[in-house]
Amino acid sequence: MIPSLKYGKEMVIIAESKNIGSAILIGTIAIFIFAIVSSLLFAFLLRFTSLQESSVQFIITAISFISIFMGGFISGGKGKQKGWMLGGLTGFLYSLTIFLVQFLGLDQLFNFEQIVYYICYILIAMMGGILGVNLSENSRVS
Repeated sequence: MIPSLKYGKEMVIIAESKNIGSAILIGTIAIFIFAIVSSLLFAFLLRFTSLQESSVQFIITAISFISIFMGGFISGGKGKQKGWMLGGLTGFLYSLTIFLVQFLGLDQLFNFEQIVYYICYILIAMMGGILGVNLSENSRVS
């Protein structure tokens, strides 16, 4: 009896780990999809209109924060528990991916302004994760 009980607990832990990992991955993919779509939209606007990049800088920053929040929200909703952790890890995975692309592809490190942005991204993703858990259907107690 005892070995099967131990095996059952290990299976539950593995299942929870897969759920957490898939929630983080889905949230991060959602961030990148939203970022790609909004980047294409602004690229077309900047190319085919008289808009200047400096005039839409604030809007681009706001859309970045919204997409990070949405990614944290999605990961929290998929994970249905520990939204702060799911959102934080989603924001961290996004920041790590951007850092690796910037470091390996462009041979540049983050500057201080970027570090502040990415810390804020992680915090915003945490808030999205918390809200995602609290608004998910299965986490509510009737």
